[in-house]
Amino acid sequence: MTVGGLRSGCCCTWRWEGIEATRQLLAESAEPPKVVVITTFENDGYVTAALSAGASGFVLKRLPVRQIAEAVRVVAAGEAILFPAALRRMVAARPLGSAEALPKAALTRREEEVLRLMATGLSNPEIAESFTVSLETVKTHVGNVLTKLGAQNRTHAVVIAYESGLVVPGFAG
Repeated sequence: MTVGGLRSGCCCTWRWEGIEATRQLLAESAEPPKVVVITTFENDGYVTAALSAGASGFVLKRLPVRQIAEAVRVVAAGEAILFPAALRRMVAARPLGSAEALPKAALTRREEEVLRLMATGLSNPEIAESFTVSLETVKTHVGNVLTKLGAQNRTHAVVIAYESGLVVPGFAG
């Protein structure tokens, strides 16, 4: 099925398990799709398995339709998304490192602010609105954050932020 130029599909549990379906789709496709897992399961092991299988996003079905649609748009644009509660729990379960865990190439004050907003689950357009700057400016900041942290994607950058102590679980400021 194609929606707004994007391919979409559903892997029903009677035919394939979602994580195995993700693994197979990405391994067997000449042009692998971006995968967003939309589920009722709020299980950290399932989140980890889905991301390990190659999913670029993981959101809960109980979210408002607007947020699910935004998650699909974010992943289609080449970014990653994970619902904030899962990320906070996953990181909280691991001991936090010190601020020295951040790479020596220090982030600017604005890049740190962008990273903190990324950790709250805001999309690039929402961050742009928050700072009253253009979307392109935010994309530049996000790109700088990813490069300086050596992160593969937004989710990886947020995990690094939590592990370093730059972002503290449960604190949105």
